[in-house]
Amino acid sequence: MTTATLAREPITINEQIFVRASLEKTYASLIAQMGRRNETPDGKPLPMILEPFPGGRWYRDLGGENGHLWGFVQSIKRPVLLEIWGPLFMSNGATSNLQYRLTEADGGTLITFRHSLVGPPPGDDHSRMGSGWTALHARVRTAAEAGGDD
Repeated sequence: MTTATLAREPITINEQIFVRASLEKTYASLIAQMGRRNETPDGKPLPMILEPFPGGRWYRDLGGENGHLWGFVQSIKRPVLLEIWGPLFMSNGATSNLQYRLTEADGGTLITFRHSLVGPPPGDDHSRMGSGWTALHARVRTAAEAGGDD
C-alpha cells in the first residue's frame, strides 16, 4: 500500500529588529545569543554550539558526544548575513531555513529575520513558533545595546 502526503505551503515568520548598536556589535551578539548564551523563552539556559563558517553546525551539546543537531550554516558573510538550514527542533520530517540580514540604519542596525518551515509544523498549533525567536531577538538587542558579547 502506498501512502501519499500532500506537501504543505511553507510557513514563514518575518521579523525586523532595530538595535541601537553597531553592525559588528549586533552581529557578535547574534552569534553569542544563538550559541553559548542561548536560553529558552522562559530564561532557562539552553547553550548551543554555533560554528560560524560555511557548513558549520548549530547544535546542542549534551556532553559525552551526545546532542541534537539543529542545522548547518548555509551562508555567512560577516557582519551582514547568517543563514542556517536544517531540522531545528523538529522531529517530524520538516526542515527550516533561517535567514538573518543585518544592515546599517540611522542610529544602529536593522536585523531582518525570516524563518521558513517546509513540511508539517510541530503539532497542530504552530502559532507559538515565533515566540522563541522573539525572545532570542530581544536578548540579541539587549546584549548588543549594552556593549556585551564581544
